[in-house]
Amino acid sequence: MNRRLAFILVAAAVMSASCNRVPPTAEAPGRPTVALVLKTLNHPFFVDMRRGAQEAADRLGVTLQVQAAEREIDVENLIQTGIQALVITPSGSREIVSALVKAKNAKIPIIIVDTRVDAKAAADAGVKTETFVGSDNYAGGKLAGEYLVKAAGGKAHVGILEGIPGHETGDSRMRGFRDAVKGAAGVTIVASQPANWERDQGFNVFQNMLQAHPDIDSVFACSDLMALGAVEAIAAANKTGKIRVIGFDALDDAKKAIAAGTMEASVAQFPAEMGKAAVESAVKVIRGETLPADINVKLALVTKDNVK
Repeated sequence: MNRRLAFILVAAAVMSASCNRVPPTAEAPGRPTVALVLKTLNHPFFVDMRRGAQEAADRLGVTLQVQAAEREIDVENLIQTGIQALVITPSGSREIVSALVKAKNAKIPIIIVDTRVDAKAAADAGVKTETFVGSDNYAGGKLAGEYLVKAAGGKAHVGILEGIPGHETGDSRMRGFRDAVKGAAGVTIVASQPANWERDQGFNVFQNMLQAHPDIDSVFACSDLMALGAVEAIAAANKTGKIRVIGFDALDDAKKAIAAGTMEASVAQFPAEMGKAAVESAVKVIRGETLPADINVKLALVTKDNVK
């Protein structure tokens, strides 16, 4: 998905007091509080994640507080309220480590969601995480690449719309896609450029890409927003139906485009399942349970055959 230097944070309050724990809120004594802090409250990916988190919170008897955070100070302020577990999805795998250090110093366990933290940066800072909740972005990119090779009959001229350079999510998706197509002699990647997760940049970048490489017949976008921008650029060039577009995230608009035939496919991540697993993990941390190193959320390829 999608993503600037921002993050998702789920923090859970304690069920009983201890030396490193703050008592439950006065509003609901004995009831754990989970703060779900999203990068944005209106992006479809995070709307679904919030829905899954709320469903889990209701089922587990958790008070869920939802807000958006854009700066590191937002994390600091939340820590000072007495949170007990931190679940965070950084877009900058290295940049977020400084915020995690503050959680570590406050003796708050850390759970990573959706995008992995840079292992070396975390180790250098002495940050230890409890688990990772999310899909395998590399595997998703590989799934898209394998589909393209088959759909194109092993022959294609491909343009790639990247995310933000250096960010783990997009880099992993792109790497998986490239690895999947490199064994197909007839598949050539003729251009690969960042469009920074934005729909308008997807339009502009792919429009320029298509002008420079008119032989492009396929595009892989590391997010659906960029893919939908490419669809608009293809329409502007009067090439609708002549260029297959594969995206990532299976957003509602992308599924509509797949049903209409203007997009070929998209990799679905199931963010609602991530939100659910994040809250469940937070509650387990509160209870002192040990979490597995990874909690995998399924992936699926959405095409015209199964979009309905």
